[in-house]
Amino acid sequence: MMSAAPSQTTLVSKLEALQCHFTWGLDPSNTKLLHLRDKLVDIGTEEGNSWLGSIYNLRGFIQYQLGANEDAQSFFNKAAEAFRQMRKADDGPWLVVNYGNLAWLHHHLGDQAESEAFLSKVDALMKKYPPPSQDELHAEIYAEKAWTLMKFRTDRELVADYFQKAIRMQPDMVEWNTSHLLYSNKGLEADILEKTRVAKEQDPENMYLALYYLEQRARKGEEVEDEARELARKVLRNPVSSYSGIKGLLRVYRNYLSIDEAIDLAEEALKNHPDVRYLKRCAALYYKWFIYSSKSPPKQSTIDRAISLHKEVISLYPHCSLMKKVDVANIYAKSNHSQAEAEQMYQELLKVDLEPAEKQLLYNNYAKYLHFDRQHYQRSTEYHMKVAAIPHQSSFRRNSIRTLVTIKERRWNLWREVEEFLENLPEP
Repeated sequence: MMSAAPSQTTLVSKLEALQCHFTWGLDPSNTKLLHLRDKLVDIGTEEGNSWLGSIYNLRGFIQYQLGANEDAQSFFNKAAEAFRQMRKADDGPWLVVNYGNLAWLHHHLGDQAESEAFLSKVDALMKKYPPPSQDELHAEIYAEKAWTLMKFRTDRELVADYFQKAIRMQPDMVEWNTSHLLYSNKGLEADILEKTRVAKEQDPENMYLALYYLEQRARKGEEVEDEARELARKVLRNPVSSYSGIKGLLRVYRNYLSIDEAIDLAEEALKNHPDVRYLKRCAALYYKWFIYSSKSPPKQSTIDRAISLHKEVISLYPHCSLMKKVDVANIYAKSNHSQAEAEQMYQELLKVDLEPAEKQLLYNNYAKYLHFDRQHYQRSTEYHMKVAAIPHQSSFRRNSIRTLVTIKERRWNLWREVEEFLENLPEP
């Protein structure tokens, strides 16, 4: 009995020293995990996806966090196989994270012998493929860590730093360069156009990158209509996923051609790929934008189509349906015949037990609906105050606070109450 405790302590200390998903401080809520799982499913698993091993690793970790241990092990095994096929080798430093995940999984399952076996595999890999120095990780670990943290929307500078370290060690890894460019710059650097052009030459089959380059040029004032239509033909020939570029293509059509053409393109894509749920999600989004941006009341047939698509999306993404339900309520509000349905949907949503971030989303949208669609300014203000009072930092909270500041400055009958509220508002 005396020897078991130190052995267990040693095992745990070895596990904690690993570089894997279980040691990277990933501790999201169940809601976040379910949202992220849906996003990973929508990326797809087409052969040749250079991030497939990382996708499976992350899906395995998510399944473990959600209590699905058998699924977790299945995805970790798929990750190992995907890395082997992609790298055309049985082992290499790219398996360090995967073996670490499996060591942790078996430890949590109570199978200490199997956990120790994977720890031994990690040790063997580290001896066979030593890192560049004692203070550095393998390039493959930096890259996967960056990609994973990117999905959790953590510190942007940290993600960029990990990508840069990986690229500095292995500058010829196209997918690392592309992911770093798309995530880290976001149009902030003066030479972003040239960087994107070079990346596009290195990764010519990447439609997501091609559309990003097209957008950057359009922002500079270049004419891109003909190229956009040519890219549309290429994108629609490929399997549709969130990495296929379809959402970016629709955005280019909306911003630089016309929202009507974006809708037509979405419908054409749905005709070609009727069973792809991600495509239905994109189409629903563009119908919503079309209705919101319309200068005149939209046709009832357009509203009906938008609501139909949104309801399909709600059924296809049951764990991510709050925003779509809010969208349906807002679309109903744009129809002269559906005001009662809009209010009913909001009242039903207001009764649901939600997490703080979800409450902010709902209250912020309800406040806007009360203001713009019902002209109930007092109640609208009250709901903006409800958003701001929730101590969770979000875009919805920031928007409501900005709105309250405007109300304080412009609405004399409410300014004193709002001013007092803002003065006593604690920081989240």
